[in-house]
Amino acid sequence: MNFKQIYLTFSLSSLLLYSFPSHAVELCGKLAQGEILVGKDSPVDVVFKQQTIRRTPQGEFLIAFGRDENSKQTLTFLDDPKNPQSVELEVSPTKWDIQNIKGVPPRKVTPSNQDIKDIEKEQKLVRKALQNNSPQSFWKKGFIQPIQGRISGQFGGQRIMNGVKRNPHAGMDIAAPEGTMVKASSDGIVTLAEPNLFYSGNVVILDHGFGLHTIYAHLSQIDVKVGQQVSQGETIGLVGKTGRATGPHLHWGASLNGVKFNPQSLLNINKANDFCFIL
Repeated sequence: MNFKQIYLTFSLSSLLLYSFPSHAVELCGKLAQGEILVGKDSPVDVVFKQQTIRRTPQGEFLIAFGRDENSKQTLTFLDDPKNPQSVELEVSPTKWDIQNIKGVPPRKVTPSNQDIKDIEKEQKLVRKALQNNSPQSFWKKGFIQPIQGRISGQFGGQRIMNGVKRNPHAGMDIAAPEGTMVKASSDGIVTLAEPNLFYSGNVVILDHGFGLHTIYAHLSQIDVKVGQQVSQGETIGLVGKTGRATGPHLHWGASLNGVKFNPQSLLNINKANDFCFIL
């Protein structure tokens, strides 16, 4: 890292230090809502959101900020359990889009009692698939976009469906012809390969290690099984319009230890040198 990179980072984001760790730890990524960051060179345990997070033998770790993250977050380094060293990060706000979607089947906007049961089943399956916090560090390989196409929906956008306000969008939508091959964005293990879910339709979830997962929804076809290890670029399914979808597209999502964030930030996970700074 050079001085220009450090200066650029401090110009873009505020970093408030109220107790310095006794060693140099590098943090790479944007200090903003909806982003993932990579920590490097930490020789001691790191606590984030009251959770001790995994580190590689080289001292690498991951943290993510959700869509509505509070402006101040704390990283704690356990140099000495009796005297932990903390760093306060100031998280910049992100401006989210408002998306007005028409033509959604009415029952997908106002579900029936039976639909609610199906939704609860889906939520349970997805939560379980996202709970893995495996020691594999597949994520170190970096990430690719699973398909190419028009971005039809951004992460974090407030969605109005048939005139009804819904929860913010938890992923990125990429429009593409039905049957387009969907690639694994990085190496990983399949933790969910489930057909016919209410919202997601046919969906695949991949575990990339350290609590990091990617989600691939609305598929017309699933080509993998739970427990299968896949390689970056391997076909895991085909684009479709199953579940709550008005046309063929891929919903690509990302989650770190249960925190949903913008999957596009994964594309820079090993290209964040312009946004690195020393704690």
